[in-house]
Amino acid sequence: MLKDIKSPQDIKNLSIKQLNSLAAEIRETIIATVNKNGGHLASNLGVVELSIALHMVYNSPEDKIVWDVGHQCYTHKLLTGRYNDFPTLRQSGGLSGFPKSTESPHDSFDTGHASTSISAALGILAAEKIKGSHNRSVAVIGDGALTGGLAFEALSHAGQVELPLVVILNDNKMSIGSNVGGISKHLSRLSLTARYQKFRQAVDNVVQRIPFIGDFLFMLMVRFKRAVKAIFYIDNFFVDLGFEYVGPINGHNIFQLIQVIREAKNLNKPVVVHVSTKKGRGYDSAEENPSSYHAVAASGSAEIKNSFTSAFSEAILKEGILNERVAVITAAMEDGTGLANFRKKFPKRFFDVGIAEGHAVTFAAALASRSLRPVVAIYSSFFQRALDQVIHDVCLQKLPVIFALDRAGLVSDDGATHQGIYDISLFRSAPYIHMLCPAGVEELHLMLKWALEQEAPILIRYPKAECPGADPAFSLPLVKGRGEWIVRNKEKSNCCLMFTGSLYPQLMEAVSILTERGIKADLYNLRFIKPIDEDYLLEIINSYKYIVIAEEGSLYGGFGEYALGLALKGNTSASIKILALDENYTSLGKRDELLKWNKLDADSIVKTVERMQTH
Repeated sequence: MLKDIKSPQDIKNLSIKQLNSLAAEIRETIIATVNKNGGHLASNLGVVELSIALHMVYNSPEDKIVWDVGHQCYTHKLLTGRYNDFPTLRQSGGLSGFPKSTESPHDSFDTGHASTSISAALGILAAEKIKGSHNRSVAVIGDGALTGGLAFEALSHAGQVELPLVVILNDNKMSIGSNVGGISKHLSRLSLTARYQKFRQAVDNVVQRIPFIGDFLFMLMVRFKRAVKAIFYIDNFFVDLGFEYVGPINGHNIFQLIQVIREAKNLNKPVVVHVSTKKGRGYDSAEENPSSYHAVAASGSAEIKNSFTSAFSEAILKEGILNERVAVITAAMEDGTGLANFRKKFPKRFFDVGIAEGHAVTFAAALASRSLRPVVAIYSSFFQRALDQVIHDVCLQKLPVIFALDRAGLVSDDGATHQGIYDISLFRSAPYIHMLCPAGVEELHLMLKWALEQEAPILIRYPKAECPGADPAFSLPLVKGRGEWIVRNKEKSNCCLMFTGSLYPQLMEAVSILTERGIKADLYNLRFIKPIDEDYLLEIINSYKYIVIAEEGSLYGGFGEYALGLALKGNTSASIKILALDENYTSLGKRDELLKWNKLDADSIVKTVERMQTH
């Protein structure tokens, strides 16, 4: 059936038996595609029936479905006319692995980071009301996204404005505010139905109209209802915020899902539908070990054996053994940031705060204020969400918190929302912060050890890539504000290439190619991008005719722009070229492809130098 579905309208008349067959076909398609291309497998297998039920009840694209985290949208894409393009999932020029509004009108909001759906769906609903439209919106939040503070801020607001927002809580890990016993479940479902709500309102109106004693009786009824709920319910956070609540509902029973979601929609008030699903549903290996199958590598893709993440993992464990004041914080990324071994060795000094980057930073600041040495390990793209806490709680107080930013730079497959290219621009302006970029294993160890000895905020950024370990320059002592020469020709060169650490392999290859072509070029590893020994850097710039600065980050507000401004103030005569990423950078592909397409590969760097020398 799947190949014939061009829009959600094509499933509206299918029977429950046909819908179950469709669910099985969708699972086969997702498994085959993800095993080939890589992607998020377990979470998508868990929401197949839920996705079908949502499209049976809502009329997309007029009604808006906001997915959170967005990586659970594969079934949604298959039901909205993208079956023929599905083999291109997460491939260059193909479908994004996340909702993307430029890809389809059915993708109502781009959601690559967690905890944003309730805010977005509520805003969409408010906009529809202002415009006089009766279109609806629904937020599907799950996979840990409810641990993020933004979700709770939105829930609080949604209960206040009382728009008919439906929040689907896709619970595949733990029960959140669950009710106790069969009676309470029955009551929660009964309270959801539109018939019950209309009956309750009618009774309330009749009672309030009774002369003299109406208001008194009404208050007694309200108290009685509260007393009954207190007996049969555990305190329900959602009800306290002003939502109707139902659940948990079996998230793999299409018939029941359709019934409950339709009733929630018809209720015309804020509702939380608590849906219980199983990650990896229908794929034995993923069901047994959903964490391992959360994200699956593409078939034939080589695992990064000696990665920067593994180098950091070794370094932080070593420092944890040597210094009992070292504590580690992460935001739901223990494995991704390489902290599993540290947690096993030092469980009392390890903290996973959930998807709450802002809290992670302020929590770390408080640890630092009490003489501990906290290390916060977070992906660069997620660290953006903690900007205020970094400035206000860490930097202004000059607290010695170390930020280890994994996935800094270009990242394979996940597209624009996961590129770690903004951290230099965003955080370089933060007061008193030090920013370092290791180029290899020894240098990363050296920088972490140095950072733990400083009384200042330190940010260390490194990519999701293989971590070189052969260059003797990596082990040379750090000099604050200065870099280190990787290649310096005995015969004076007129060209100097400067780079942030992650681009070491590309710059080394470029120097080698230039040498073969008779062009001598010196190579300077910046190490620091803040603070900078400006006199020393200006001396280097003024010693050359041509300067190329390559950084794996945003062009705007990056190190290159700073260095160019410094050179202009110093009246340099050197010709300076900055290689970085502009606003229109290509974002979907493998890292090596992205480097090439964005002119940060060795061949592009060589061409840049050759053009400079011929003009």
